[in-house]
Amino acid sequence: MADRVLIVDDDRRLAAMLAEYLTGSGFAVTAAETASAGIAETGRTNPDAVVLDVMLPDMDGFEALRRIRQSSDVPVLMLTARGDETDRIVGLEIGADDYLPKPFNPRELLARLKAILRRRKAPAAGAPRAMRFGRLEIDPESRTVRIDGQERQLTSYQFDLLVALAGNAGRTLSRDQLMDMVKGRELEAFDRSIDVHISRIRAAIEIDPKHPRRIVTVRGTGYVFARFQDEER
Repeated sequence: MADRVLIVDDDRRLAAMLAEYLTGSGFAVTAAETASAGIAETGRTNPDAVVLDVMLPDMDGFEALRRIRQSSDVPVLMLTARGDETDRIVGLEIGADDYLPKPFNPRELLARLKAILRRRKAPAAGAPRAMRFGRLEIDPESRTVRIDGQERQLTSYQFDLLVALAGNAGRTLSRDQLMDMVKGRELEAFDRSIDVHISRIRAAIEIDPKHPRRIVTVRGTGYVFARFQDEER
């Protein structure tokens, strides 16, 4: 069955071009011209991925993404005409899986979509069926993260980062090593993206994200997933 992609963009010409290109690459494509229509279509059809423009007539893509994330963890690739790095960071913080500034090469968009879907579908290679660290449970097979049995939401990229860290608990990993492990290095446009994703993971699993005890920064090197005994604090 073909993967289903929803394009949310009010530029009809661009949306039609993308739809034709993605359809020719084996995807089943639908389109929406407003954020409201895109949100409704996401809830109604549960697509495999969403391509979401930031500049939309009824609300911006950031607000649309916030509303989508209230009920869905569908992979979202954001499109932005803005060159400001801050906008891209905001998208990642809200829950975007990836971003692509306009103008872009359709082949790059296709590569990013395939990478998102590949991460979404496949358990991390060599990862155990489930990993438990006190109150925290990470299940690569079902791609779920739970604290005390309650599921926490992460994007597919963030989940793979967490698996890479947890699978190497006690070992300091550099940003380059992490990007290599999740097969995303060639698609990352700026170094701070890893830091933004880590902050989102901390928000999901740490008791106090501002003072993390599970994913610890090693200054000048990278991050380490820490094993500790006092799990209840």
